Amino acid sequence: MVESLTLPQWRAAKQRHEERVGPFAHERLARTGRKHPVYDFLFEYYSYRAGHLLRWSPGIDVHLEGATSDDNPWPQLFAFDERGAILAGRTFPPHRREQLEWAVAYHTAIRDREPQFNCFGLHEWAMVYQTTDVRHSRVPLRLSSEQTDNQVSAAGVRCTHFDAQRFFTASALPLNKWELTRSNSPEHDQPGCVHVNMDLYKFAFKFAPFTSSELLADAFELAVAARELDMRASPYDLTEFGFNPIRVETRAGREEYVDGQREIHRRGRPVREKLLGELQRIQSTSTMQI
Repeated sequence: MVESLTLPQWRAAKQRHEERVGPFAHERLARTGRKHPVYDFLFEYYSYRAGHLLRWSPGIDVHLEGATSDDNPWPQLFAFDERGAILAGRTFPPHRREQLEWAVAYHTAIRDREPQFNCFGLHEWAMVYQTTDVRHSRVPLRLSSEQTDNQVSAAGVRCTHFDAQRFFTASALPLNKWELTRSNSPEHDQPGCVHVNMDLYKFAFKFAPFTSSELLADAFELAVAARELDMRASPYDLTEFGFNPIRVETRAGREEYVDGQREIHRRGRPVREKLLGELQRIQSTSTMQI
């Protein structure tokens, strides 16, 4: 079913999107010199440029009255006529349908799993375990290397996310409760994981502009919150950047981290539902004949 937005309506929606993501995108574009150890991750690890984040799309099968190719960053995908523009769901590339089906199955499985809240953010600690080659070399550690290593050795690691584990040091890998691989990662990913919730942003932009920019902004804001929690619980001292540490080496810190993790899970549930709904809609309409 095709929806329709008047010119004032879609321009207002476009402006709202820019207002939501603009502060982070423009700050990234303007940043020079020293990197930001928290927020650069959202543009480098996810490989979605700040300029792309600013682009707006209503998603599929929404007619934009009065829109022209000058209004649209994807003119090669939208169809234009004298009345406006539309991105038809049936134009979704056939060679990407397998990827789309996998994403729907993956997020459906995660949605139906029980969340786990017992990792205490130690994946970041496992990335600096018994090494001097740390990822954020210009940011000091809160504890000495010996104290950091002792915390990981004593507590162990309960990381369920392969894409976090793959940055562990070689000596930290055997300390993880699970042997994670790329192939078995869908079996271990779960909705309480900070990184799994952060990855909702990845899936939102991978299918853009067929996914809506409203979803993209929702997922980006969740990713920002998840990344902040992630790094506050890390072994790095980020007070210079305005982030107070969550001292997961203490009982109070672990309780604080779990509270934050539960909040990320709570916020992530409606974003995952929205993502699934949009992906399933693309899935159903993309099989129609052009």
